Amino acid sequence: MKLPPRTSDDSISIRSLQAAVDEWITTIGVKYFSPLTNTAILAEETGEVARIMARKYGDQSAKAGENLDALADELADVMWVVGAIANQTGVDLTEAFIRNIEKKTVRDASRHATNPKLKTS
Repeated sequence: MKLPPRTSDDSISIRSLQAAVDEWITTIGVKYFSPLTNTAILAEETGEVARIMARKYGDQSAKAGENLDALADELADVMWVVGAIANQTGVDLTEAFIRNIEKKTVRDASRHATNPKLKTS
């Protein structure tokens, strides 16, 4: 299996991420889990991110021996399963992300700038 191509700044594109997930699943992982199973896995991985955030950056204390340094790995797991779900459902995440930013930009052009709760002192 080849790894996704990196750009000069050591990053990969969203499209490359989706392609890498597909290649890994179809060559090493044998086949995709069902979309419903992947949705359950997404919930589980998101829960892992939430657990680390609550304990490391929030008010909840960690259990003895608990690894709170796995945030990067857990976030990568979330990205992985999002890529798998997108592949299964025919979603081009690159196009979806671009459209989503455009939507937010139009919708929120002045909303956040005029929110008194977000004013900096």
